[in-house]
Amino acid sequence: MQEVTRKQIMPDTHLTCVKTEKFKTCCLSLTLITKLDKQTASKNALLPRVLLRGTSARPDMESINNYLDELYGARIIPMVRKKGELHCIGFLADFIDDDFIPAGENILEKAAAFLGELLLSPNTHGGLLLADYVDGERKNLINDIRAGINDKRGYSIDRLFELMCADESFGTNKLGSEQHAETITAAALTKHYRSLIASSGIEIFYCGAHDNERVEAAVRGALSALPRTGSSGLFGTEVLLHPREKEPRSYTDKLEVNQGKLTLGFRLGKCMLSPNYAALLVFNAVFGGSVTSKLFSNVREKLSLCYYASSVIEKHKGIMVVASGVEFSRFEEAKREILAQLDAVRRGDVSDWELLSARRAVITSIKSTMDKPSGLEELFFDQSVASVKITPDELAALADGVTLSEVAEIASCIELDTVYYLTGTSVPAEQTAGGESNEE
Repeated sequence: MQEVTRKQIMPDTHLTCVKTEKFKTCCLSLTLITKLDKQTASKNALLPRVLLRGTSARPDMESINNYLDELYGARIIPMVRKKGELHCIGFLADFIDDDFIPAGENILEKAAAFLGELLLSPNTHGGLLLADYVDGERKNLINDIRAGINDKRGYSIDRLFELMCADESFGTNKLGSEQHAETITAAALTKHYRSLIASSGIEIFYCGAHDNERVEAAVRGALSALPRTGSSGLFGTEVLLHPREKEPRSYTDKLEVNQGKLTLGFRLGKCMLSPNYAALLVFNAVFGGSVTSKLFSNVREKLSLCYYASSVIEKHKGIMVVASGVEFSRFEEAKREILAQLDAVRRGDVSDWELLSARRAVITSIKSTMDKPSGLEELFFDQSVASVKITPDELAALADGVTLSEVAEIASCIELDTVYYLTGTSVPAEQTAGGESNEE
């Protein structure tokens, strides 16, 4: 049985506690929330990496790892997330519950204090973050940005967002750009760090067996030196209900690839005015988000038009993406069939079995998040960003009651905005209908 509470414990600082005895380990995350902006995205992405290199008390990775070993193998990882047009950076810690270690040990308090130490007491020289740490982690960040192109499926989705949302903050990659990353200095990152800890919204999440009061006391103690001079209240996500252009835009990139990527971006339309999250999940499972979906069953299996075809809802931004792997010569045929399957859902051409299977897929997915603390952290963090409060069991119950008319209504609101083709360097232009995109 889970007990979920959420409370503001400091200005612009909220604590969500999921009290459960299901797990032997506890999860504690600390996330700074700021606006997603191409000018600062690389600094945001770099900061957790640099902070995790050393603190004033534990100045290097060796001393940090030794301390984590003292906490019975506790683990802390840096996090960079993009939720709509919010940039979310911080740390996730997992550590053993006190009940499974010798009496008298208080790992929760020590883990919370160390998260506070990472955030508020970095290793500095002359008041600046260490240049060696900044330079080293900047190189690692640039390598990660460059490596994005190696995952052609993920790269195609990122390029779609970049092109579709070129005039919106959402078009910015969560790691920022190589161009901006290359210019980051220790002085610039230190100045940015001080601004962030003073003005960002902060979300803290705990999952474990400890009482909420003990968790709150541990977190308050860890963050007692946190400066709060600004306000994060103006941060949010602009949701466009309809495409900017009357006709869908098309773009093509050419790379050395053997398999084409066809990626379509849709606006979710007026259903975002009052989102029915459970119905969105079931619609996505019906259309392309499950192994019983129309895209999988028809476009991939029955017609063999794609090596893969699936849909994903970016609920914070009101966007749906269809990603597919296609032979170069079948781009247009695949696109027509993908849109035809969406039309079928709009008409309500969905069998009882398809709807039931979609509901079951959604419920299974929701319940799988309850199997580990990190899954619950992601679920409740999503809700905090969206200002929604619902338990996994409640969401699963709502999904189980979604009707065909609700699914068809969502489909009828959706409009195609942008089509992105990733094709081979030797493929003739007539095999794709997209305009060339030279942005890199």
